Amino acid sequence: MSGRQLRSRLVRSLAAAAGFATLAALAAAPNAVAAASAPADGPLLSYVVNIRPGHGTSASVQREIAGAGGSVVAAYDRIGVIVAHSTNPDFGPAIRSARGVQSAGVTRTAPLAASATDETGTTQALTAAQQARVAAGSTAAQEPLEPNQWDMRLIGADRAHAIDDGSRKVTVGVIDTGVDDTHPDLAPNFSPSQSANCVGGKADTSYGAWRPSEAAADHGTHVAGTIAAARNGIGVAGVAPGVRLAAIKVADPGTQLFYTESVVCAFVFAADHGIDITNNSYYSDPWYMNCVTDADQKALVDSITRAIRYARDKGVTSVASAHNFNDDLASDSVVDTSSPDDGTPVDRTVDPSQCPIAPEMLPGIVTVSSVGVTKEKAFYSNYGNGVIDVAGPGGDSLRPADTPDRNGRVLSTLPGGGWGYKQGTSMAAPHVTGVLALLKSEHPRATPGQLEALLKAQADAHACPASYDGDGDGVVDAVCEGGAQHNGFYGYGIVDALRAVK
Repeated sequence: MSGRQLRSRLVRSLAAAAGFATLAALAAAPNAVAAASAPADGPLLSYVVNIRPGHGTSASVQREIAGAGGSVVAAYDRIGVIVAHSTNPDFGPAIRSARGVQSAGVTRTAPLAASATDETGTTQALTAAQQARVAAGSTAAQEPLEPNQWDMRLIGADRAHAIDDGSRKVTVGVIDTGVDDTHPDLAPNFSPSQSANCVGGKADTSYGAWRPSEAAADHGTHVAGTIAAARNGIGVAGVAPGVRLAAIKVADPGTQLFYTESVVCAFVFAADHGIDITNNSYYSDPWYMNCVTDADQKALVDSITRAIRYARDKGVTSVASAHNFNDDLASDSVVDTSSPDDGTPVDRTVDPSQCPIAPEMLPGIVTVSSVGVTKEKAFYSNYGNGVIDVAGPGGDSLRPADTPDRNGRVLSTLPGGGWGYKQGTSMAAPHVTGVLALLKSEHPRATPGQLEALLKAQADAHACPASYDGDGDGVVDAVCEGGAQHNGFYGYGIVDALRAVK
């Protein structure tokens, strides 16, 4: 089964389970209540309105929003983005014509409530018997489950830890489904004061708001463990076990969809709360690719681009996964079969240069492809010469690892104090994020641009294969373009944690 088919199945199952229940957190917001008084001509939808910076512009546009039957949820005047709700089916065209508005668009196709995250397949949790068996074979220098962490050995993280675990002055923000900060491998490094729930577009910093809303939302906790699970004699170790972790939850409850307003809130929150690096193992729903020729999709790209730029200008370096459809993102034609993923997907052929994936293909993002234990591109990983910056281990179930569990996926933390396996570019990105955290620890004054240059310089160059058959069926699945030092499968190479600290 292809990565696209696996993800489409996950999207359908999530949608079937969730239906179109109203998102309580948003419905309870004061401004959402105000929207209920507007003419109920259609479903309640969320919008982003991007305005021209300038004195008085936000206030005047907010009046126009009210006049068009909308209500303001959040106004990010520093980047010129307003989040609004409306039941007026003509709200988008009406507000786009308002003075001072540069673009505006609806962020979803389903009513407030109805991304899938970016791993392929389901989680494989370790049983107590498996944990005991692996722990019995670990050495005194290892965490109990570390013998199964082939991914850490592949990038030299285990050897890097003998030199530098990372600085407590460096904080990594996991923008995802939420993080279980009570997990014994994560609690020692967690920073509540830098964490929030951004679902709906407005940050909720109440204690615990950043935690997963349901057991199935284990993605963010798994990502967090790969980055910075502590070396504390329990479970696993992260790439940078000495740095601090923060969680910014952006996935809607039930559906686990990552809408634009939540993503914008997350980048702004990270910038304003001293976060050094963000990990983004998702794409902004409901569109896999956002075509700038469409007024709504263009507005989504505009608002996320503004948020990323704001964060970067405040010193935040951001990493994103390349996703799991085995698509060539440098080509001029990709078939998108999964959009919109909050409604009925429609097949469409698009040009990635005009229809970028957000945030992965937007300026100021480090884009990561995935490799398995053999260091070859994982069968599902997207690629593209000039799009991929570096590669990291994300797992490949078709290629078993030489470990006690013989599992080619990535082992990390799960909510409730457990551990389990996942695979996907979602798992590759946090390895790169962890290496960046080590680099930031070594070079605390480095800017995002300087850190990105260091990241590319320390990567182990990996040349294109002569031929690529990722799933082993005898058919060429992808063509790698570029040279030995930089190409579409691996960018500048596979990250190297040991080089980062030497």
